[in-house]
Amino acid sequence: MNKDIATPLRTKAILEKYGFSFKKSLGQNFLIDTNILNRIVDHAELTEASGAIEIGPGIGALTEQIAKRAKKVVAFEIDQRLLPILKDTLSPYPHVEVIHQDILKADVSTVVNETMDGIEDIMVVANLPYYVTTPIIMKLLEEQLPIRGMVVMLQKEVAERISAKPGTKDYGSLSIAVQYYTKAEVVMIVPRTVFVPQPNVDSAVIRLLRRPEPAVKVKNEEFFFDIVRASFAQRRKTILNNLISGIPDGKEKKSVIEKCLADAEIDPRRRGETLSIEEFGRLSDLLLDSL
Repeated sequence: MNKDIATPLRTKAILEKYGFSFKKSLGQNFLIDTNILNRIVDHAELTEASGAIEIGPGIGALTEQIAKRAKKVVAFEIDQRLLPILKDTLSPYPHVEVIHQDILKADVSTVVNETMDGIEDIMVVANLPYYVTTPIIMKLLEEQLPIRGMVVMLQKEVAERISAKPGTKDYGSLSIAVQYYTKAEVVMIVPRTVFVPQPNVDSAVIRLLRRPEPAVKVKNEEFFFDIVRASFAQRRKTILNNLISGIPDGKEKKSVIEKCLADAEIDPRRRGETLSIEEFGRLSDLLLDSL
């Protein structure tokens, strides 16, 4: 008999047993398709020596499939009501540790050091709550955690923005922020029908593999990201006009900005979305030295 958590019947039975009701504010949508969960875990390429970090385990459907393949699983769950459920559903897997914390406030680095001692290969594998997807991904990347990468499910539209290439309508500062640290690829589309409750949008699974070095070497990362954000402030404006608006005292520094664009071999009439990450890198270094 199939005892997997992620079947419609077993999910329903667990929710009824504990009288659990979904909280919209926490973006709770539970997967009820074991096949899809297995494919998500496949993309993480875990081995018996791997560690996995999960965010928002819910009732443990994905956690269970990760636990079958990894040496250690640490799952962060914000909703206290789920803790007794997880204790029950994950009881066959003693190598799973559930931490009752908001991932955005957690000191993930310390948790990893304390729970994954001696584990070389660590992946984040999660079905992320939609309303905080981007802050979670950025936190995990910016904190320079010792991870190989992430395989996460999120809104299809956000996945497309993260993995977008220059010159496309989805390409923007989020694409550059994530691709600066990782190689990003959408590996599967997940229909809304495999969740309870059903979300209003389709989902996608994205794989982010950490680059050994950032995609472009820049003199000042913070300044680089400031220039990127300024360049996309108004998508219809040219790169020159966006920089004039986005750089402090930009109007007075127009000639300096024009010279930096010329030195970077970037036509000032181009729009931000046409610039590659390398072009932004060149431009930000020139602006940093000139402004």
